[in-house]
Amino acid sequence: MKFDNFKEKFTGFCRKVGKRNFIIIGAVALTVVAVGVNLIIFSSNKDDGFDYDQSAGMDVGTTQTTPADTEAEDAVDSYFSGIQVSRQRTRDEAIEVLQAVVDNESSTEAAKNEALLQINKLADIMEAEANIETLIVAKGFEECVAVISDGSASIVVKSEELIPAQISQINEIVYEQAGIEPVNIKIIQR
Repeated sequence: MKFDNFKEKFTGFCRKVGKRNFIIIGAVALTVVAVGVNLIIFSSNKDDGFDYDQSAGMDVGTTQTTPADTEAEDAVDSYFSGIQVSRQRTRDEAIEVLQAVVDNESSTEAAKNEALLQINKLADIMEAEANIETLIVAKGFEECVAVISDGSASIVVKSEELIPAQISQINEIVYEQAGIEPVNIKIIQR
């Protein structure tokens, strides 16, 4: 009895919400999960390099990573390449799902507009990340990966040692390109 009653209520709820809205919710959820996975990947390597906690003041602690041989250096280089490829693959999948909502003839205009808004937001984030990476490398760092999510940024740089002036440069670049305040920027040395 209770199961039949639940089934009827659930079916009624599904009819009210509609398939299109479930697709939109699924696409947004997939995007959020993809961004979350990227953050987990980038955050899991805190002990491997420099971690500057700006909320603790200007105490700058460094952990130098000096490769003893070319294998260790290749591993660091492949880290940056792997992260960039993984990030691009995840973003491409999210955009593909959102584009499917836009292309679906049975999608409502509201659903299409929401999907287009999410695509534009991802495009803006991708552009800001690329600009940040390019400008940081132009400041003399060998490699850089920038990840922007939920109003914060994680910047991973390949450097022997970071000094406060370099940290300020990175914070300034991120603020200028993405509008993210330094308190919400995490800089990780690799």
